[in-house]
Order: sequence, then C-alpha cells, then structure tokens
Amino acid sequence: MTSSSPSDGTTRRYGLLLLPAYPLLAIAGAVTHRQVFALLALALLLSVLMLPQLLTRRAAPWLWWSGVLAGLLWTWRYGFADLLLEAVPVLINALLAGWFGRTLGTSEPLVARFIVAIEGDERLLQPGVAAYARQITWFWTLLLGAQALLLTVLLLCADHSGLLARAGIASPLPVPERWAATWLHLGCYVLLGAAFLLEYVYRRWRLRHLHHPGLHDMLLQLALHWPQLLRGKRPVAP
Repeated sequence: MTSSSPSDGTTRRYGLLLLPAYPLLAIAGAVTHRQVFALLALALLLSVLMLPQLLTRRAAPWLWWSGVLAGLLWTWRYGFADLLLEAVPVLINALLAGWFGRTLGTSEPLVARFIVAIEGDERLLQPGVAAYARQITWFWTLLLGAQALLLTVLLLCADHSGLLARAGIASPLPVPERWAATWLHLGCYVLLGAAFLLEYVYRRWRLRHLHHPGLHDMLLQLALHWPQLLRGKRPVAP
C-alpha cells in the first residue's frame, strides 16, 4: 500500500503542471466567444481531477470520464459549454466556503485539521495555535463565501453573456463582459493565491514564538496528506 504514495505524488504534480492551461483556455473562450475553448477548458479540468483514478487503468473511472466528457460535448453542441464553464468558479468557491464553514461548529475547524496533518497533534497544544486555527477558518469561510456571491453577480450581470442578458432581462448592475470573464476565470484564483500567501506571512508574525515549516514544505505536506484532510485529522491506527 505504501508503494503507491510516490506515484500518487507524481500524478498530482503532473496534474498541477496541466492546470495553468485551464485559465488560458477559459479566457480565450470568453474573449473570442468560441465554444470550443470552453469545451477544451472543461475537458482539461475534468481530466486533471480524474487523473489519479484514470491512471489506475480500472474500467469504472474511464467509463465515468467518458460519460462526463460526452455530457460536455452535448453542452458544446447546443451552445452551453461557455455557461457551464463560467459556473465552475462559482461552484468551487461555494463548495470551499461550505467545507470550511461546516467545520466551525465542530471541535476540529478545518485549519486545525491542516495543522495536524502537516505538523502533528502536539502543534495544536502550543500557545495560541488552536485559537488562531479557528479564526483563520472563519477568515476563509467569509472570503470564499463573499467571492462566491461576487462571482454569482458577475455570472448574472455580464453585459452580453450573463444569464440575465441571455434571458432578455435588463441587468440592474451591468458589468463589462471582459472584466467579468477575467475575474471569473483568473482574478478569483489570483485573489485566493494572494490571500494564502498573505495569511502565511501573517501567521509567521502572529505566532512568531513558534517554529514554522517553509512554504515549499508546507505545500508538499498538504499535497501528500490531502486524503487525510478530507476524512479528518486522526486516521485510524493500523
């Protein structure tokens, strides 16, 4: 079982190398209004998300991938691929906000789960760490929720391709299409990356009485422990 870990890490790296093409294809579709770019962006995102399962060479993931891809081709055939693509960042931010927010009512806020996965249970017992973890979980919940709301407004109110314009309804807050597309497919991700880096810097200052792992090591540990983060902080002992 342990021998699969390096290959899993390699697969994740390959997936991350492919991801930068996603916003480029998405913006190309928004600028040129060509549905084929939206289709390619969606197919790329689907393939990256399913890459670990596809590389197992089992039939079920390939059948699932083929079925979803057929659905994407259907949306492209009937001119809805761009609309589906524009809904992706709204869905991502809403799901992440729900993921963070759902843990606030428990004894294990999500950032505490991150800390345990990267640095161990004893880290939460150090002065200020547990309280900080809950505060930052609140921060990410509010930031992601606010951005999901903003992206919904952009999806509705873009002056040519927005849902209101497509339905023939005058938008109460018209947004230039290129601005809406740029934020939907690039700006929202840049904001999250910048917030992550700023939080890392702030954490090192706020908890400066403690030793902190380097940024590269922290990201590597997050990637390696991703399944544990989804399940909870304490895996069942063998």
